[in-house]
Amino acid sequence: MHKLKRWLVLGAIPLLTVVLTACKRTTTTTLKPPTGFFGIFYKWVGLPLQHLMDWIAPWFGKASGYGIAIILITLAVRLILLPAMLRQQKNMTISQEKMKVLKPQLDIIQAQMKKASSQEETLRLNQLMQDVYKKNGTSMLPSMGCLTLLIQLPIFSGLYQAVAYSPEISTSKFFGIALGQNSMVITIVATLIYLVQSWIMVQGVDASQRKAMQTTALMSPIMTFFFCMFYNAGLGLYFLAGGIMIVIQQVIVTYVMTPRIRKQIDEEIKGKPPVIVVDEHTFDQGVIAQPATATASRPSAARPTTPHSGHGRNAGKQRHH
Repeated sequence: MHKLKRWLVLGAIPLLTVVLTACKRTTTTTLKPPTGFFGIFYKWVGLPLQHLMDWIAPWFGKASGYGIAIILITLAVRLILLPAMLRQQKNMTISQEKMKVLKPQLDIIQAQMKKASSQEETLRLNQLMQDVYKKNGTSMLPSMGCLTLLIQLPIFSGLYQAVAYSPEISTSKFFGIALGQNSMVITIVATLIYLVQSWIMVQGVDASQRKAMQTTALMSPIMTFFFCMFYNAGLGLYFLAGGIMIVIQQVIVTYVMTPRIRKQIDEEIKGKPPVIVVDEHTFDQGVIAQPATATASRPSAARPTTPHSGHGRNAGKQRHH
């Protein structure tokens, strides 16, 4: 699951790179609006965001009005997405906690898979694994948490375009930082914020899982550094302000939500222990268990015929009497 999530996140990097590179700013002068697909995107996303910033900025003065406008838009987007992001985090945490309970059974099946010598055995083992998940009310494919990233994709792409194609915004400054150019200061601060978020996230998992989580945890800081370093400071402000919200969200998940979920799962296990589909003795004879339907039908087929006949005669005598 961690590998799949890693590849999904990595897949979003080239997608965002294509969107931004199509209009990448190579000089300090304002570029002309794009044409074709990116022109349509600019018309329906970038230009409305530009107008929104033009409306917000005068309320805070010309010196830093556009920077504050970007921060306010970012906070608004994050607040709107916060319930969905917390719900995703909750579902992921519940799934992870249930996986910990089922891990002994899954380890047995995975160890047996390494010994499988035929495709039929592998299919039976996969069926057993599905039974472990199904009978314990969980899924092999929990929520990956990438939906909110895809929702944000048009927002920060539009913000980049709004800054790049507006002479007023691209030449404005935020505490001396030109919004139309990349900024090492914003890059470092935003990256550090996401590193803090990643550190808090790792604290919420068991020590045995931390090593596996380290690579995934570093994805956000790496992506943040990449985009802030190579694109304008207006986009960097989006990541910086969004990172602050992400840290707050992660504190809620790690120190409030996760302990409650663990306590809830522990209480559920006490009242309803997990269904044991396989144990350490399932494969003692080296034979992979048949599906439940085949197992249920096999004993009746193996019974001797004589007891059946006797039973039928006795039943007939009782009816006669």
